[in-house]
Formats: sequence, C-alpha cells, structure tokens
Amino acid sequence: MDKEPTTSFSSTGEDIITQVIDVTRLQINTNDLDDFYEIPRTASEIIQGNYTRIALQFPDELLGDSVPIYRRLKAQIGGGREVYVLADTSYGSCCIDEVAAQHAGADAIVHYGYACLSKTSRLPVIYVFGKKPIDAEDCAQKLVQKIEETSDKDSPEPRHVLLVHDPGYSWKAYSTIAAINDKLQSQNVEIIYNPTATKSVPEATQPAATTDHSPVISTILYIGSSDNLSLTNLLMTNSHSTVISYDPLTKTSQIESGRTNRLLMRRYAAVSKARDSDVFGILVGTLGVAEYLPLIRHLRTLLAKHHKKSYTISVGKLNPSKLGNFMEIECFVLVACPENSLIEAKEFYRPIITPFELSVALSADPSWTGRYVLDFSQLLGELEQPDSETGNKDENGEEEDPDRPMFSLVTGTYRHAKRYGGLDSSTTTTTNGDSTSLVVRSKEDALATLQDSAAAQFLSTRTYQGLEVRIGEDEPSVLEQGRSGIARGYQTDQNVQQ
Repeated sequence: MDKEPTTSFSSTGEDIITQVIDVTRLQINTNDLDDFYEIPRTASEIIQGNYTRIALQFPDELLGDSVPIYRRLKAQIGGGREVYVLADTSYGSCCIDEVAAQHAGADAIVHYGYACLSKTSRLPVIYVFGKKPIDAEDCAQKLVQKIEETSDKDSPEPRHVLLVHDPGYSWKAYSTIAAINDKLQSQNVEIIYNPTATKSVPEATQPAATTDHSPVISTILYIGSSDNLSLTNLLMTNSHSTVISYDPLTKTSQIESGRTNRLLMRRYAAVSKARDSDVFGILVGTLGVAEYLPLIRHLRTLLAKHHKKSYTISVGKLNPSKLGNFMEIECFVLVACPENSLIEAKEFYRPIITPFELSVALSADPSWTGRYVLDFSQLLGELEQPDSETGNKDENGEEEDPDRPMFSLVTGTYRHAKRYGGLDSSTTTTTNGDSTSLVVRSKEDALATLQDSAAAQFLSTRTYQGLEVRIGEDEPSVLEQGRSGIARGYQTDQNVQQ
C-alpha cells in the first residue's frame, strides 16, 4: 500500500509506532540449528580466541532464532563467559555494530546473516552466514548457458570469469565451481574465486595501492537475489564487465549489464547537482568500518580547499525527516559501507552522493568515464595522490578566477558560486548588525561576527527566524509570586487550601 505524501518534515511519530514490517524468515528445523548456524565452529573460535564477553548480532529476520542459538552456544563455550544479544543496529544490519558491542563491554562479536564484510577497527568478528539452500548443478548449468551466449569463440585469449556470491551460499561455492569447470572443459575459460572470510581481526591498514597486475575480468558471475545491494555495487564498480546473475530461489539466470548505464546516469545526475552546491553535509553512516575517520578528515580538507562549507552530521539510520532539519545544506556526502553507500534520493529533499562522486564533482574536468570506487582504502589511496590535489586550478594549471561564472548542467544557466573559508574566516570582528553574519557574545559582553556561516546566511533569508528578543523595547514587568508545591497539588489549588 502506498504511503500518503507528507506535507512537512515533522510528525507525531505515530507512523513509526503503527508501522508493520514484513520479515521473511527461513523455516529451519530445530534439530538443524547447530549445522545451519555453525554453532560448533563458533564455539571453537570463541574458545581459541579466549573471548570472555561475546556479543551476538542478529538482523531482524533472524531474531526469532536468537534464543535457541544463545542457549546452544552458551552450553558449548562453558562457564566464565558472558553472551549478549544485539538486536537493533545503529546503522545497517550488514555492518558490525562495534558501538553497541562496546556498550556491553564485549571483546568479540559474532555476526549472523548477511554481512558486507567491511574491515573493522576495534573488535574481532566471527561471521556466521548460515547455509541457504541452492541447487549447485542447476546453478552451474544456467550460468554456463549464459557464458556461452556472451562469449567470443573466435578469440584466442583466455577468458577470466570472476565468481561472486551472497555470503549465505559460500558453503556450496566450491561444488558450484567444480560443476562449472566440468561443463566448460572445452572452452578457454578460467574461473577466479576469492573465498569468503569467516572471521576478521582488526589491524592497522594502509590505503590500498592501485595495481594493474590482476587479470582483466571480462565476465562476473553473481549468485544471489537480483535485488541485492551487492549486485548493484558490482554493476556500478564493474561497468566494463558482463555481469550474469543467478537467483537460487527462483532458479533463473539473466544478464544484468543492461541496466548499468541507467544506474550510472542516475548517479551522474546527482554529481551534477553536487557541482552546483556550495554547502555540504558529511553524513557519518558507519562507526565500525575501518578508515572511516581518515576519510571524513580528508573530505573536510577537500571541501575547504575548494572553498566549500561542510558540516559533519551523525544521524544514525537515514530518513527524509532527519535530513529535512538541515535546510541550509545543499548536498549530502554519505560515508558508509559499500552496501549502504548508494541511496536513491527521490524521497529526500537534497541529493546524497558518495565520497567518490564528491571527488568527481569537485574536479576541474566535469567528464566522467563511468569508473566507480566504493572501497575506503582504494578511495583514500587515490585521493591522497599528488596528482589528484588539483585545488582551484583550471585545466591549464592556473588559478581560477573566483568571480568566473560556472555553467550548471541542471538548470542550463550560469551561476556564481559562493566561496567559504577566506583569509578572514578564522577571525572575528565587531559587528554593525550584518544580518548574514552569526552574532556571538564574548566574555567582555561585546558582539562579534563569525564569518562564513552558511547557517546564518540561510537564517537571514527565512521569513520566520524565531521569537523576537526585543531587548530594551519593553518595560520590565512587576515580579509576582509563582505557584509552589508539586504537580499533583499546588498551594494555590482550591482542594489543597481546603
């Protein structure tokens, strides 16, 4: 049922209370819980790691199995160890909720269900993906059929095919690869597969260096649901490769590369809006992915270098009502895991872009080849290269004219960009009542202005700016004795006086 459009960004919260969430659960026999959730392996990892306080993180669709899993795991790890269940995550359920785990004093996390497998920065993680049902023989047959349809039989070069799957099907990955190789013996095809990690230990990571030694991937095979966010990420980050998907639930396969151009066109529209923006909001969409803090610091530096105003905001899970409170912000930059980075901003008042899209929007050359990066390490490695620090120079290497108009691809007209962070932006001066400056009061009770305040400039354009102060315009009123007592019965109430 479609929701009625809201007329404002504020609400009573009744829709949240009455909201009905449809959760699709796998019907698992109670006797199969130990095998499906790999409880013996989990207990062995906990004992080997000598973890004493363990947090179990469940998504909404697996919360129904949390109690029996807790009891079985508790019985196998022995005494002297505390186990806690984490339900509602701070951000996406695919990310490791290190903040909630540290509230319980946990020294390890067991993550159940689908995971984005992003590197953590503080706590070790044990992944339990479950064992989703899949027909490996049918999967291999359907994928090989699509490979033969898209292959160039006259090419003598070997064809490199990368296999990617939903983590829930990792238990059948090798049998599926063996079935595919048996059916492709007569063809010059090499299957490349990177096994899914079942645990992660935080370590000091460095920005990933870009290398060209890996083979060129011509085809990517994806096993999982067609509406999964990881498939969308594959299409975005591998626009030059043919992507073939297989859905184990419907047992159907199809070529997904046809919708890559549409996805990139939508993102390029958001990049065009970002080029017209002067005030940015950096949304903190994760607190567990490693290197999110260096990336945020770099984004602040990048925006300041291009004389853009930036605000860093942490709002948890995103919705239009939250972001509607920041009307002075013209564009948002979301720092989140790759699974939650791409946000369709149809319901939001302002566009939401990724850090890579911000670097494209701020580049001197507005052209975009379609290349896309979502990994934090790779993105930091590229942004920190000397040749990427173009600053405010044009294509000839000369300083741009700050008064030069910019052509907007959105409106089709020229516009003058606002410039923040000038020479006097860090100083305060006495004010003469400039309505576009933020007024602060010093210890000497003197008024001063804080330069480059985008919020103050936006406030000056609003019709309603809050209650009038009217200092010195009204005579002081006579002081009167107020009510005394407690709320259940003040001294001035008639029943109390009687």
